[in-house]
Amino acid sequence: MPSLEGKKAPAVKLPASDGTTVDLKNFAGKKNIVLYFYPKDDTPGCTVEACNFRDRSEDILKENAVVFGVSPDSVAKHKKFIEKYKLPFLLLSDEEKNVLQKFGVWVEKSMYGRTYMGVQRSTFIIDKTGRVAKQFDNVKPKDHHTEVLAALKNLS
Repeated sequence: MPSLEGKKAPAVKLPASDGTTVDLKNFAGKKNIVLYFYPKDDTPGCTVEACNFRDRSEDILKENAVVFGVSPDSVAKHKKFIEKYKLPFLLLSDEEKNVLQKFGVWVEKSMYGRTYMGVQRSTFIIDKTGRVAKQFDNVKPKDHHTEVLAALKNLS
């Protein structure tokens, strides 16, 4: 997976779990963005990651940042996931996988000798100028939120 650090972030304009369309360019000059890509709503690792971001959302907001999760799941599935775990941030639906491909996170994976296409769990911190300030590949869901917070503090 190529590194996007230091480069202008690819454009992101996707349907969100609240029925709106989120265009990240609207945050330029205002907020840092934590854009995390995950495989599937309501699965063990993805739930741990989302709930950790939920539990640290106040700290993330204090760093002048906003969180968005992106997966190929539908808006309807995102709504159920948010309601079940009371997530305070929007989830973006990339059913066409266009944004996943732009960020290089739609990759060939293998499990039990079978190969398939899927999302590589990754996070990108996009600064207020629209550049990728930090990229995390092959994220481990359990403690990832602490890495993200540390990187956000370094942006301040």
